[in-house]
Amino acid sequence: MNSLKKIFLNDKIITAVIVLYAIVTFLLESNYKDNALVFLDITCTLFFAVEMAVKLLEYGWHEYWHDPWNKLDGLLVVLSIPTIVMLFVDLDMYDLSILLVLRLFRVVRFFRLFHFISNIDKLWRGLIRAIHQSWAVILLFLLLILIFGLINCSLYKNVVPQYFGSPLESVYTVFRIITVEGWYEIPDSISMATSPGIAALSRLYFCFQLFCIGILGLSLINSVFVDAMVEDNNDDVKKQLREIERKLDELMKKQGADEN
Repeated sequence: MNSLKKIFLNDKIITAVIVLYAIVTFLLESNYKDNALVFLDITCTLFFAVEMAVKLLEYGWHEYWHDPWNKLDGLLVVLSIPTIVMLFVDLDMYDLSILLVLRLFRVVRFFRLFHFISNIDKLWRGLIRAIHQSWAVILLFLLLILIFGLINCSLYKNVVPQYFGSPLESVYTVFRIITVEGWYEIPDSISMATSPGIAALSRLYFCFQLFCIGILGLSLINSVFVDAMVEDNNDDVKKQLREIERKLDELMKKQGADEN
């Protein structure tokens, strides 16, 4: 049992197996048909199942499932079981959606790598804090996209229906505009289907959308997110500065006492 613990409770070994599993999955999904790859796939899946069993024996049922990362690991072990089924079932007999679901179960194993990233818990807390502090800005940003999407649909659905034929397509087109790259193709298509005057106004209108939503909107969201993500670091810096000020005050008081 001690030898099993040295293997299955060693994060370095587990990380190496996950990386190996990622390489094997990449090759299998690239349609490299090889018995060695299939064997490694089965071996890695069984390794993770044994790892879960060893940790359950070591930590106990309650303590194991109390850890959020263990919950993720256990769930992934269960989801990985169908990868073994794929070896014994002729998937050509079933609907393509079943094949896609089983392949998805194989890929989700890679989420375990997050567990071994340094300071990942701090990063998650920072991300959650950033979302909590910036939800109003994000909501405003999404509302602007929806509003402009509906306006664009009303204006151009009969001119360029491939972009604004429905509200959903129109909102997606606004997303394309704010990503900057390739946004000019949309007003160019409008220009070819309308008069020169309307074409010029349309170009100005889409430039306005790009500036307001794409440049200003995304910059605002980025600034709010970055500020919230580094808030812990700012607190540490403030504490250090307060400590320095306190020591300086003590030194100045001591120096004043010595002069007197």
